[in-house]
Amino acid sequence: MNESGRRLGWLRGFVKSTVLLMGAGPMLAGCHGAGSSSAKSNTEQHAVRGTVVSADAGTGMIALHTETIPNFMEAMTMDYPLEDKAAATELHPGDKITATLECERDDAGPKNLRLKDVVVIAQARPDYKPAVQYHVPAVGDAVPDFKLLNQSGQTIGLKQFRGKVVVLTFVYTRCPVADYCPRMSRNFAEIDRALAAEPGMYAKTHLLSISFDPAYDTPKVLRSYGEAYTGKYTQETFAHWDFAAPAAADLQKIEEWFDLGVTPGDGSTLQHSLATVVVGKDGKVVAYYPTNEWTPAEVLAKMRAAVA
Repeated sequence: MNESGRRLGWLRGFVKSTVLLMGAGPMLAGCHGAGSSSAKSNTEQHAVRGTVVSADAGTGMIALHTETIPNFMEAMTMDYPLEDKAAATELHPGDKITATLECERDDAGPKNLRLKDVVVIAQARPDYKPAVQYHVPAVGDAVPDFKLLNQSGQTIGLKQFRGKVVVLTFVYTRCPVADYCPRMSRNFAEIDRALAAEPGMYAKTHLLSISFDPAYDTPKVLRSYGEAYTGKYTQETFAHWDFAAPAAADLQKIEEWFDLGVTPGDGSTLQHSLATVVVGKDGKVVAYYPTNEWTPAEVLAKMRAAVA
């Protein structure tokens, strides 16, 4: 089941990567991270997903039924002001959205709750055709043979791994917050070690970390990053785990196919969502995780089933 994501304004991503941070995300917490706060302002950011109950274009307020926000709030319906009041004109009851919930906190608890970076991921009204179609990977979808440049300066594509079960995720090497890209890479390192202990599985699987920051994440940078996460450093051969990036011209279509939102943040940071996919031996999607809540054990189970 494919869905189209409608991006409001120039926004394609909604996770804030700053010096603060799938997550469970979407439920993605911002690159400030669920429950974290800025040392300077005591401002928190939390990624939310929910359904619009009502929208008032005059006041820029919406009533939103949110899903549970881990470590912050149970599922509930509340009124929120929008940072961009004009966005209310594009929202309708029944629309499903993701957004960044921003607030301050004092001894009494969170206050001054408001929403920004709103992204419509499913429309209640079918009368709008978005200019850009974001595809949500579904089980059975054939993954396109995207070309990537890996840590060894070699061009690779998903098609060359046919016959193996591939698990891929998206990162960028400068991501500063432990619960986002670093968490994906730590999880992959755990998966890699577990598979290395099972020679039969190791030979029938492959890991792929794809950077959405090709301008900075050159083969040299990716090699250094990968060596650190495998823990083998200069002894790493990358026979089982590739770190790669697409050409800048191909980045947008990859983002669209994997429903990955990426847009510039502050300084050298990026606002982004997450996507981790298990791809079967036939090149088709076995499982899709749009958050950081998945565990290595969960993905390993999917991989073993797909190998079998």
